[in-house]
Parts: sequence; C-alpha cells; structure tokens
Amino acid sequence: MRTRRGHSYPVAGSPINTCRKRSKLSPSHYDPFDNVPDDIVLLILSKLSSTADCPTDFVTTLLTCKRFNGLGLNAVVLSKASAETFAVKPNKWSPPAHRFLQRCSDAGNAEASYILGMIQFYCFQNRRNGASLMAKAAIRSHAAALYSLAIIQFNGSGGSKNVKDLIGGVTLCARAASLGHIDALRELGHCLKDGYGIGKNVNEGKRFLIEANARELTAICSKTLRSVIGSPLLVSDFGFVLPAPKSHPANRFLAGWFTNRKLDPSLRICRYDGCGRPETRLNEFRRCSVCGVMNYCSRGCQARDWTMGHSKNCRPLVRVVNVNGVDR
Repeated sequence: MRTRRGHSYPVAGSPINTCRKRSKLSPSHYDPFDNVPDDIVLLILSKLSSTADCPTDFVTTLLTCKRFNGLGLNAVVLSKASAETFAVKPNKWSPPAHRFLQRCSDAGNAEASYILGMIQFYCFQNRRNGASLMAKAAIRSHAAALYSLAIIQFNGSGGSKNVKDLIGGVTLCARAASLGHIDALRELGHCLKDGYGIGKNVNEGKRFLIEANARELTAICSKTLRSVIGSPLLVSDFGFVLPAPKSHPANRFLAGWFTNRKLDPSLRICRYDGCGRPETRLNEFRRCSVCGVMNYCSRGCQARDWTMGHSKNCRPLVRVVNVNGVDR
C-alpha cells in the first residue's frame, strides 16, 4: 500500500530505509569547530598573530577558513600582532598595506603605529603625521618609538638646527633606557659623559655604557658564539666581529626603500646597515671624528657600526695644509 505522496509503507519484517535521515547526521556534515566559542578562537588567533615570524604566517591563517578571516581582523587580534607581522617589503608597499597598518594602529597596536610612523616621517616626508604615530606608540611605552623621537629631537629632523631640543631628547632617551633599549642606554651614557643636554657626570655615563654593552652581549651571544669564544666577553675588544643583530622591520623597510629609490645627492643615509634613516636636511648627521667619512644619525648607530667592523676599517683623516695655511 502506498501513501498519498506515493511512498510505500514498510512491510513487516523488512528493514526500514533511513538513508535520508543518516545523511543529515552524517559525520561528513558535522564540524566540531563550529561549536567552539568565538572567545576561544580569538585567543588562538591572538597568540598566532603575536608569535608570527613574517606576514605570510598571519595571512595564511586568515585564508584558512571564512571564520578565521572574519575573526582574524578583530581589534583584539590586531592589537596583539607582532612587529614581524608588519614586515612588509618596500617593493610590496601598496594602499591596502597602508590601510592594514592603519587599522592595526587604530586597534591599539604600538608596533603598527611605530612602523607606519617611521614610513610616513622618512619615506613620504609626512613629518607631522609620522611623528604623531610614533608618539602614539611611545605613549604605550614602545622603547623603539621613544628612541626614534629622541633622535628626531637631537637632530632637529624635519626642521632646522634651531628646532633641536636636547633636553627633550635626553628625557626620551632616559625613558627608552629604563625600558632596556640598548641604543638609548648607550646614547644616554655619551650624553652624561659629554654633558650634552644634561649635567655632566662621567662616572654615571660610563655605568650606562657598560650596561649597554652587557645587554648587547646578552642579546647577541648565541650558543654557537659561546661555544667558539668560551664565554660572553666583549668580543669586539679582542679582535672578533660581532654578528649583526636583526634590525627592526621599520629600519629594514627604510633601508630597502632608499636603496631602490634615488635620494637627493646632498643628503646622506646613516651608514649603519641596520638603521636606514636618511637626512631630512643638509649636514644633519654627524661624522666619524676619526676618518671623517662615515655618517651616523646617532651615537648609538655609530657605536653599533664600530663593533660591526668599522673599528678595523677606520683610518685617521689626513689633512693637507697648503702654503696659505688653508686645509684641503
């Protein structure tokens, strides 16, 4: 006997056809991940973004599924992203990359604010916006942003020599040094030794320089280096060349940007390879007092370049005086 819909009633003793019902409950159509709360997914994505080693790690995560793509752009996740997540290459710079960095900065990510601020200040000469973004990161105790603002104050970057603020630079350096920034410690030590923007205190300056060396060696001396040398000593003082530390993504972007683009011939770039800062006006950077050839944006970069190998190549500047008593 058939029903009104044309289906046959089951005959006694025959198996009941439940294929349609099984298809609805088939394991292939059931994803346990759908039952995971959004808070847990956001926590996982935040951890992934904070430990990313390159932008691809984070982008690949967003492309995993539609849910990751939606929650991955949440402000909670973007605010935790690491600096390497924003390590965009100069030749890959585009309006979408700028919007992504700006979105992360608006979410409260200090690294995004600092990197975007450096790009705006030095690459696109947007001084006000760039300094504002770096200040936004500095308010969140970003040591590199504090030190970069200190360099701007010391050099009067973006303006004339008259806009230099030595006291402001020392104050920013002291704040960055308190957060453990090595270059800020070294810069502050030289300022104290020379009485530059602060009262002269030679002993205190030497203490900061020793602390900077100790922190630098602790950060650089890997297990391989220790196995070769035997102990983490000041290897540059014993004829060894320290391995170059990995520079910040912002500095790598600047170095690549000005390598592939023509800069005003009268302006120079900091000769420390891990910096990449260009001059914003003529004769802004200081020269090596020995050879008079190498130019540096700060004494921190000069000290780093000295340990990276300039100590072996530096030769005293030879001046020739003609009969009229004028240097050549």
